[in-house]
Amino acid sequence: MLDRPTLITCAITGNITKPEQTPYLPVTPEQIANECLASAEAGAAAVHIHVRDPATGRPSMELEHYRDVVDRIRKQNKSLIINLTTGPGGRFVPDANDPKIYAPGTTLVPPEKRVEHIAIIKPDICSLDLNTMNSGADVVINTPRNVRIMAKVIRDAGVKPELEIFDSGDLHLARDLINDGTLDGPGMWTFVLGVKYGFAATPETLLYARNLLPAGAIWSAFGLGRTEFPIVAQSWLYGGHVRVGMEDNIYLEKGVLAQSNAQLVAKAADIIKQMGGQVANPTQARDMLHLNPA
Repeated sequence: MLDRPTLITCAITGNITKPEQTPYLPVTPEQIANECLASAEAGAAAVHIHVRDPATGRPSMELEHYRDVVDRIRKQNKSLIINLTTGPGGRFVPDANDPKIYAPGTTLVPPEKRVEHIAIIKPDICSLDLNTMNSGADVVINTPRNVRIMAKVIRDAGVKPELEIFDSGDLHLARDLINDGTLDGPGMWTFVLGVKYGFAATPETLLYARNLLPAGAIWSAFGLGRTEFPIVAQSWLYGGHVRVGMEDNIYLEKGVLAQSNAQLVAKAADIIKQMGGQVANPTQARDMLHLNPA
């Protein structure tokens, strides 16, 4: 049994989940902020935030959308840990006739653009993706050079990076960046399980990944789709923290859409408690992650 409480992060909306898949997906800054606040009431100590174009529901990198969401949260809850994404801007779709040329759907932008909102808003945490991999029919690109540039902006802003790990090569890259001083060790890590061509959402994979971490690392894991709640239990059993949310899964149980992110958080909290664990509040989570008090 763990002797410390477990941090639940809620990933509110993401880039991949589509509004046509569920009528409950938050899209506008107001909807996203309200889902963050409700998730906190259900037991989440941290929220992972993407933003969307309010008119179309499509993923967005608009600074003012991020600012709007964060301001709305902070007006009502100053202790909730805010984790902003830096993932958008890394997708490449090659042209069918000339793969050197990008095709529609490509989002690649300079690395500085991907962390512009971090430098300005200065959230508690932001994600830092280490993966270069096939993603559906496309490719996600995070070169060591670009990761280094983003990591410097994040450090200069005084923000803690959450190292998102999609496969073992990502983890080895992150360890090299810790060893050369680009990143501070032992780090805060999140294992992404269930993405096709990445880590499988299995106990064996999770144990393997955990055992590659530097001593003293803080880590969490999440599974996509129907593996979301099994990985909540498995991560807790292996000593990790957990993440749920509509970015990763839209079902509360088979065939039943979650009507809110708070429902997913409440179910994760219940699983942790049923196994004998405790759920961390934001103050406890800030202490564990060495973040400034609210």
